[in-house]
Amino acid sequence: MSLIKNWLPPAIPTNASAGFAALSAIALLALIPTWLYAGEQWRLGLGVLCGLLAGISAALAWNCRSNPENITEAIANAGATEPFSWPDLVAAIPDPTIVLNRSSVVLKYNAAALAIFERLTQGRPLEHISRDPELIAAVTGAFETAEKRKAKLLPRGGGGQRFIATVAPFGGEAGQPAVAALITIHDESEQHRALEMRTDFVANASHELRTPLASVRGFIETLQGPARNDEVAHDRFLKIMAEQAERMTRLIDDLLLLSRVEEKANLNPTGQVRLSELLNEVVRALTPAAEERQITITVEPESSPLVAKGERDELFQVFHNLIENAVKYGRVGGSVKVHLQESERDPSRKRVAVTVTDDGPGIAPEHLPRLTERFYRVSTEHSRRIGGTGLGLAIAKHILTRHQGELSVDSVVGRGTTFKVSLPKYK
Repeated sequence: MSLIKNWLPPAIPTNASAGFAALSAIALLALIPTWLYAGEQWRLGLGVLCGLLAGISAALAWNCRSNPENITEAIANAGATEPFSWPDLVAAIPDPTIVLNRSSVVLKYNAAALAIFERLTQGRPLEHISRDPELIAAVTGAFETAEKRKAKLLPRGGGGQRFIATVAPFGGEAGQPAVAALITIHDESEQHRALEMRTDFVANASHELRTPLASVRGFIETLQGPARNDEVAHDRFLKIMAEQAERMTRLIDDLLLLSRVEEKANLNPTGQVRLSELLNEVVRALTPAAEERQITITVEPESSPLVAKGERDELFQVFHNLIENAVKYGRVGGSVKVHLQESERDPSRKRVAVTVTDDGPGIAPEHLPRLTERFYRVSTEHSRRIGGTGLGLAIAKHILTRHQGELSVDSVVGRGTTFKVSLPKYK
C-alpha cells in the first residue's frame, strides 16, 4: 500500500480522495462476479486489475483519514520533492505559532508558543489552553467566515506585555470550509511602550510650554490693565516675561536637539575626539556660571592622550550637560572634579572613562533609575528655578547610545554625586 500511496499525487484534497476511493470500491465490486465466472485465460488479468483497484481504494481511503498530518498535507507539500515539511515550517517561525484543526484542537506548535501558553500540548482543545474570550472568538469567526481575524492578548501576570494574535484559516477548497487555522502571535509590547512614551512626551512638553506662556500672558494682561501706568511694575514684569521667554527658548532648543539626535540613532559615528581638549573647552564655557556660585571646576590631567571615537559636537553636548548639572546642583562654594582615564573594567574592550563628581546634596536611591527619562526631575520646583528643562540627561543618554557609550551614576545623600561616561577608544 505504501508504494501505491507514494505513487498518488500528494496534494489530492480530502473530499476528492474519498470520492475516488468510493469509485474504486464500486468498480472492484462490479469486477468480482466477472472474475468468478471468467475463463482461466481471463482470470489472471482480471485478478491483477482487481488487486490494483483494491490497492488504490485503500490508499485513497488512507489519504482522507482525519489526522493532523493529512489535514495540512495539501498545503504543506505542493510537491513531493520539497526539502521541508509543514511541521518544520511551523518550528522555524520566530513568532509564537499554533496550528489548530477545525475542532480547535492543537495540531502543532513551536517552542516560542510555550512561553505564552504554559498548558500548550498537542491534541488539546484551545479552550483548555487559553480562556481568553477574544482569542476564542477570533478562531471561531475565522472558521465561519474563512477570513483572517485578530485578537488582543493580555498574558497572565501582566507586566505591561501586549500581544496581537492573527488567526488565518487555510486548507479548504474553493467555496468549502477551512480545515485548519494558523495562529501567529506578535509581541507589540515595545510598540505599545513607545506609543505611551510619545503620548507622555507630548503631554509633558505641552505642560512645560504652557506654564511660561500662561505666565507671560498674565503679565501682558496686567500691563494692559491695572498696571498700565505703573513704571515700577513695567520693569519688574518685563524682566519676568524675559526670563519666561528664555525658558521657553531653552526648552524648544532641547526638544529640537533631542529630535536631531534620535534621527541619527542608527548612524555610527566615525570621528575621533581628543577628550582632554574637549573637556577643557566645556569648562571654559561654564566658568562664568561656576563663578556665580563660587564653584571651582578641576579637570585632572590624563596620564597619556586619550582619544574617543565619536562626533565632537555631540560629545561636547554630553559633557556640557553633565558638568552644568554639577554646577547648578552642587554646593555653593564647593567643587566639581572631572577625571579622565582609560577604562580598566574590561581589558578586552578598549574604552575611555570620564567621571564628573560634585559635592552637592546627593540624590536619593529611588530617583536614580529614572534620571535619564524625559522631563524627570528630582525636584521640579528647584529645577525650574535654576533653568532646567528636564531633558539634559535624556539627550546625553541618547547621544551616548548612538556612540555605543554608557552612562552610570553613583550618589550618596549629603555627600555628592558622580556621573560616569564610558566611550569606545579610537583605535
